[in-house]
Amino acid sequence: MKNTALTHIHESLGAKMLPFAGYNMPILYEGVNAEHETVRNAVGVFDVSHMGEFLLTGVNALALIQKVTSNDASTLTIGRAQYSCLPNKEGGIVDDLIIYRMKEEQYLLVVNASNIEKDWEWISSFNDMDVEMRNLSDDYSLLAIQGPKAVEAMQSLTSIDLATIPYYHFEVADFAGFPYVIISATGYTGSGGFEIYCKNDQVETIWNKVFEAGKDFGIKPIGLAARDTLRLEMGFCLYGNDINDTTSPLEAGLGWITKFTKDFVNSAALKKQKEIGVTRKLVAFEMQERSVPRHDYEIVDAQGTVIGIVTSGTMSPSMGIGIGLGYVTVANSTVDSDIYIRIRKNDVLAKVVKLPFYKK
Repeated sequence: MKNTALTHIHESLGAKMLPFAGYNMPILYEGVNAEHETVRNAVGVFDVSHMGEFLLTGVNALALIQKVTSNDASTLTIGRAQYSCLPNKEGGIVDDLIIYRMKEEQYLLVVNASNIEKDWEWISSFNDMDVEMRNLSDDYSLLAIQGPKAVEAMQSLTSIDLATIPYYHFEVADFAGFPYVIISATGYTGSGGFEIYCKNDQVETIWNKVFEAGKDFGIKPIGLAARDTLRLEMGFCLYGNDINDTTSPLEAGLGWITKFTKDFVNSAALKKQKEIGVTRKLVAFEMQERSVPRHDYEIVDAQGTVIGIVTSGTMSPSMGIGIGLGYVTVANSTVDSDIYIRIRKNDVLAKVVKLPFYKK
């Protein structure tokens, strides 16, 4: 099992550590609800250094990215980022990822920790274009500094105006005393903030300076358990739960990152699926009684017929109700439809709702 450069710090802070995607990661510090509320109301810091980073460089870097990803990366200018996915040849998804345009002919791809090796092999299999590919995953650390007070709390650490970086844009600038750090206005919580990419030998210094700068703003370390409740309240997909090798981006509601203005892996089949229509859809639902939906619970209709399965579920810390995502038949996918979650032999009423669950 791998450690991040900050594992010893998490352990010294008393974090509950568990294996996650092959890494020894902090899951909890003081508790999910308290950590969740810190990010919603103040500022919290996640160590997400387990994520993977690939650097693609060369005259054909964009062509390779266009081939393997579903979104249109040709729209990216330097300093912008884009959410996308890697379709497989069977109609499913190899992974979802974020693409950063670093320079004219250079892109950074950020992939899920559990898929680093799989994604590297997949992208490499299409690289007959002499694109230079470097796997930086073991050399770089990533901090997610998230929450409504993140800009104010972190401004003293950099000379750039953090408030002027738009969502899904980034700067390579000075941060916490280091000259070249990626400061990205991205995140997985829906509460604003930044993601900081730096080298492993810089991250402990940056961590310490971040907490010093944020001490008057209620800054706290946050574990991966609260990261999951925060992302679910926004309806953000989690690879391995809501999307995987068998789920189509169109079924998953990711048509907005599936652009048929170009040819990409399996684009013809996905275009045909769009024309014919999908048979199931990923929906968001809220429990109508006090109960908690869980991954792999069956979803049934009023007659008790199984119509789908829960992919993610939790008790929402912000709303105090059970919420979840799941695939259901198209006939049961419209907003305000009544569905039932089968919880220990009881069919508990839920209602299909529009995302996000959490409204600021």
